[in-house]
Amino acid sequence: MLSYFRLYRERGWHPISAEEYRAAWLRWGGSVATHPDVVERLSDLAGIAVRYLGWSGVNGQLQAALPAWGRHIALSKAVLKRQKKRDVFDLGNAEIILPQAPNSTISLRHKGRYISEIHVERILTLKEQKEGLALAREPEQYSKKFRYNQRREQRLLEERGGVIVPVSSLSAAEQAQMYRLLFEKRWGFTVPGKTCLAEVFELLRDFITGNYIMVNDVPVAYQVLYRVEAPEWVSLEYINGGVDPEYNEMSPGSVLSYVNTQAQWQHARALNKSLRYSFGRADREYKDRWCNRVAVYEVS
Repeated sequence: MLSYFRLYRERGWHPISAEEYRAAWLRWGGSVATHPDVVERLSDLAGIAVRYLGWSGVNGQLQAALPAWGRHIALSKAVLKRQKKRDVFDLGNAEIILPQAPNSTISLRHKGRYISEIHVERILTLKEQKEGLALAREPEQYSKKFRYNQRREQRLLEERGGVIVPVSSLSAAEQAQMYRLLFEKRWGFTVPGKTCLAEVFELLRDFITGNYIMVNDVPVAYQVLYRVEAPEWVSLEYINGGVDPEYNEMSPGSVLSYVNTQAQWQHARALNKSLRYSFGRADREYKDRWCNRVAVYEVS
């Protein structure tokens, strides 16, 4: 019975090597959650084997590629939960962009959520999901008043001893300690992925970007950002963050969002690429200040 369902699910797909998957990603692009190194490193950490599959056209040329955990797209929360490994790592509700040739059309039967709008005309089996995704607006889409207020908040914070520091200046252990402290101060519950936090930050060090904020040598705001660069766009996931509530009157979280989004747009534009800066699920009012809501899709 299991073999029958697998044959149905993988109809049109065939096994490919990890090297072939990597080549497809580097050719057509993808997102943080499908990057070959992210998939491989986090799968190894979780102890879950990855199966790479390819979809070829009538000419036998590869047109799309997929990393799979059984019947799910790899790094699935559902698989982690089922195997009682939910605390191994946290990628939030990351946008899924699979490596796929622009003019191809495929069928996808592996389960997945938050599949990008990029695939809407290319994957026949998608269904729009109820929750949307929050993607950061371009700098020009913010009002002049909004930008003025953000610059003013930054200036006032700096006048009171605030310093903006690159996350890259910290070790993985220091990043984990700061993130854990500020997340739990902000939200009042245990940070997701706490068990392996420092190990995950070390494994994904190549992709961590952004800044944090200190006020008079005290950490007050931190955001976990992962960034990968595809041929035509930059994919960035804002996983989560933390702020010390004692400093709320200085708006360090807002200042950090402004500094980080501005810097990432500047980086992407210097590469002449678009930026897909995801704040995850469009489920909170504050995200509407920074983001546009976009449709995402699922295979269930």
